[in-house]
Amino acid sequence: MVDVIIVGLGVAGMAMCESLRKNNKSFVVFDDDSQTSSNIAGGMYNPVVLKRFTGVWRAAEQLAIAKTFYRDVAQILGSDYDIPLKIFRKFASIEEQNRWFEACDKPHLRAFLATQLVQNNNQHLKAPYHFGEVKNTGRVDIGGLLKHYMQFLESQKQYFPISFEHQELIIEPKAVCYKEWKAQTIVFAEGFGLKKNPFFNYLPLHGAKGQLLTVKAPGLHLDAIYKAAAFFIPLGDDTYKVGATYEHGKMNNQISEDSKELLLERIQSLTDMPLEVIRQEAGVRPTVKDRKPLVGQHPLHQNMYLLNGMGSRGVMIAPFAAQLLYQQIYDQKALPSEMDIRRFEKEWIAKTP
Repeated sequence: MVDVIIVGLGVAGMAMCESLRKNNKSFVVFDDDSQTSSNIAGGMYNPVVLKRFTGVWRAAEQLAIAKTFYRDVAQILGSDYDIPLKIFRKFASIEEQNRWFEACDKPHLRAFLATQLVQNNNQHLKAPYHFGEVKNTGRVDIGGLLKHYMQFLESQKQYFPISFEHQELIIEPKAVCYKEWKAQTIVFAEGFGLKKNPFFNYLPLHGAKGQLLTVKAPGLHLDAIYKAAAFFIPLGDDTYKVGATYEHGKMNNQISEDSKELLLERIQSLTDMPLEVIRQEAGVRPTVKDRKPLVGQHPLHQNMYLLNGMGSRGVMIAPFAAQLLYQQIYDQKALPSEMDIRRFEKEWIAKTP
């Protein structure tokens, strides 16, 4: 008997685990490692949409909770996976510079956008119009963190690397039973695997396949994240993660030569340096049409909850969403309407016999 069964151990599942642990709730996790989007992600946290120079929804709250979350997990694991890094956004024209300065004047963006242009002092970079600096940013080594956290849960006998068979879940009025386990509550954090979940497959979850490259560029010497046609994220020792693509169609974890060539072409917008491709990875992000997470209580089963739809900003938004879900479950605190799955009540009614 445990308090909660969690299905899925991406960044959302891990965040839910820690919300429970901090409050002395018992839990077990089932995960078959079929969803790779968290593991391969670039791991950036960034409060600004750099295509349009607009703020991320509730960015300040998300950042504050995320920073505390990764600090606390580091204390548990004995390793810090949070790496503060500035982001430099390349400008393609004077017009883009002007739009940047307009954004700097907006009250909700002042804490995140620097008003001074960053001059290009690197001979290997192409930036005649210079860069804009985004503050309070960085990256989390999310692949390393999830691997270490999984090992920690295994040592506590809380992690089971097996596929969850939804048809074997027995739902009682005040509990759920799964094989030999019984819990008061179950939380699904399956990422794109939600498409196979019979309890929540009415929700409009879509997939955006992303592919990334890890490249070696000796002599480039970047110590910040650079954003041009793609993100260029330093991993140390002149190794960089570059990405990502946004693909619709085949939702699988297979890499493709076309996407590799596309990313290499995008790199050329920032540097002409010769690069060695070390690795190529692919995963499917769980995305939602309104770009907000899918969080909340099942419309029929009162002890069943969902934590999903983190999209490409999971590193920043997942700890925030998990904390709010915990408060809904145990404090009966209403979720923000923007993320509550009740906003898709019509879809539930349409698919319910």
